[in-house]
Amino acid sequence: MRINVYNNESEVLNGLANYFVETAAKSIAHHGQFSVALSGGNSPKKLYELLASSSYRDKVEWNKVHFFFGDERYVPHTDPQSNYLMAKKALLEPLDLSYKQIFPIDTSLSPEEAAKKYTTDINYYFAGTDVCFDLILLGLGDNSHTASLFPHTPVLHDKTVSVKEVFLEDQQVFRITMTAPLINQAHHIAYLVYGDGKATAVHHVIEDKIDIENYPAQLIKPQNGDLQWFLDKGAASQLKNR
Repeated sequence: MRINVYNNESEVLNGLANYFVETAAKSIAHHGQFSVALSGGNSPKKLYELLASSSYRDKVEWNKVHFFFGDERYVPHTDPQSNYLMAKKALLEPLDLSYKQIFPIDTSLSPEEAAKKYTTDINYYFAGTDVCFDLILLGLGDNSHTASLFPHTPVLHDKTVSVKEVFLEDQQVFRITMTAPLINQAHHIAYLVYGDGKATAVHHVIEDKIDIENYPAQLIKPQNGDLQWFLDKGAASQLKNR
């Protein structure tokens, strides 16, 4: 695990954008394509807008990139809460990508069916080989959740390399998420976290004793891949060892 700490929001976004570009180039050089699972939320939206900007859009062979989603809210793709819609507006449409490069979660199905179909879609993409995304982007919630691996949910104990539906009792909503074993097979995993409000969660996940029920992001430990945290000083402020 490597922890990268930057002075401010702008620097951390550029740091991860550069990492994205470098990882994409290496993957494309190695096997001709780049598979990435996107995260949702406000923080990655700014990253996606940066990648689609004039500063970065010419640095990636976008026609060789395939986009998946680490998790999704169980809402229509037209809903403002949709991770797919956010990524579409911030990154996918500005880059004018082919629909064949984009793999959204089908939320028109039931939660269970949507999860099963996405598992099938992912396995089909990897054509019978191990499911190893080149890069999975993750965020971190104030409650130490990542993707839709929320505290005290059954999916935290799921050992399958798959996608599962998750019901959040406190919100009375469903989410669809990659399981921790699937995420942990990735070649590269990168957290994007910034702001003082995330400092406690960052400390819990990185430095506290293992307690996945309360700090689900502790589940993310790549089997053979590279795990990097991209933090600003605010998010890293409670870390004792940087």
